[in-house]
Amino acid sequence: MSTPLVVSLSGLEHRSLDSCANFAAELDRRDVPLSLLISPRPTDLDARDRRSPLLGWVADRLNGKDTISLHGFARTSPGLRSRLAPAARLPAHEAGLRLVAASAVLEQAGLRTHTFIPPRWLASPGTVLAAQRRGFAVCADAMGVRDLGSGQVLRSRIRILGPGEAAEPWWCRALVMGAGRAARRGRAVRLAVDAGTLAKPAVRQAVLDAVDLALHHGAEPVTYASFATVRSELDRIPTPRIPHEAW
Repeated sequence: MSTPLVVSLSGLEHRSLDSCANFAAELDRRDVPLSLLISPRPTDLDARDRRSPLLGWVADRLNGKDTISLHGFARTSPGLRSRLAPAARLPAHEAGLRLVAASAVLEQAGLRTHTFIPPRWLASPGTVLAAQRRGFAVCADAMGVRDLGSGQVLRSRIRILGPGEAAEPWWCRALVMGAGRAARRGRAVRLAVDAGTLAKPAVRQAVLDAVDLALHHGAEPVTYASFATVRSELDRIPTPRIPHEAW
């Protein structure tokens, strides 16, 4: 892989679906796939709602070049420790339990993936080990992307555009120039966009300008699933829906 360009989209909700669809259409025109970061929240991924616009949109995107990644953990049962350990210090055993619960939520919504993004992009060594043990192929955090099959790590910091980020002109220019500079030097460009920010025209345009500049300097658009040594179709193909009686 020459100079990867990865654009991820998190915070998917019904109320932001129109903004997400418009943003995805802009990337389609540039032939840039999206890494859709799916949080394991049963309220957002209700398998009983077979007409869910959000799940329907995700399924449509997976029929193209987009892939999904599990983003974060699910809550464990009441019998387990209820208080979350900081993501950067989570031990392997607890991380493994939470990964099982999170994967189950996605599967009940008809989705599967072998790529994992830890909460707040912070992964403890235990979390990385647990992801590897649970069959995940890729784990991406704030400072790089790890191929869990080969152990190779691409060192590259994430450029986050979350709800807490400012939208001043200087900040937008810094984002665009930073992405362009990284691509020009042959460094990976990783843009993490929160769906809630797409309603801000300045932020949305800054992301698209950053993508355009990275492409101008020869960056190759990929998804996080592309970093696996062994490619898995699980990141693209929805699984059959589980009947609501299983809930």
